[in-house]
Order: sequence, then structure tokens, then C-alpha cells
Amino acid sequence: MTPTPSEIKLHTESKEMELVYDGESHRLSYEMLRVLSPSAEVQGHGQPILQHGKKMVTIRNIEPIGNYAIKITFDDGHDSGLYSWSYLHKLCVEKAQLWADYLNQLEKAGKSRGSAVIGSWKPD
Repeated sequence: MTPTPSEIKLHTESKEMELVYDGESHRLSYEMLRVLSPSAEVQGHGQPILQHGKKMVTIRNIEPIGNYAIKITFDDGHDSGLYSWSYLHKLCVEKAQLWADYLNQLEKAGKSRGSAVIGSWKPD
């Protein structure tokens, strides 16, 4: 049986989602949730599409989908991923390895976690 979180909290200052399973707390960064979204836009059709420049992303909304998932809306407009309880639990349990893999992929692709453009200000 898939573990279902008894509590989900958003920590806006640290930009982390806290999931509580049987009294055990796990935290996932908003960035990790965004770059490892289960959506087709991110997962591709058999070949995942590397997401980058999402370090500052925030969560605008979370809505329950039946009794099996949540839909997360991010401030960059991404909202097509349905995070099932089993997928969220996998992210919690495999967090260190999944994050290390992601950072390795970024490095190999010469991409950055930060946004290439910050605001619209340009120097004179």
C-alpha cells in the first residue's frame, strides 16, 4: 500500500514542501518538485527534458486530485504535473540520489540552476 502523507505544509521562506508520513517529516524544495515534475512536459515521451533555471521557483497553489494525488501550480506557469502519493513518497525516500543525478545532468549539459535573466533591468 502506498504511504499517504498525513500532512502537507508549505514553507515559503525556505521554499520547501513538508510531507509527514506516520509522524516522520520530509522536506522537498520547490525547485526539486518543479524540475522532477511527473508531467509529460518534463518527463517527455520516454526521454526526460532537462529543466534548468528553476532555483527561485515558488508554489502558487496546491489542489487535491481525488484521494491519490495533488496538482501543484508554480509561479512560472507550470501546472500540468499530477504528483501521486507514490511519486511524492519516492521523491522523499530517494531525494539525495535524485538530486545528485539532477545536478550531474545540469553540469553535463552546461546549464545552471539559476535564471539567466534576473528581472528586466539592463545596465546603461
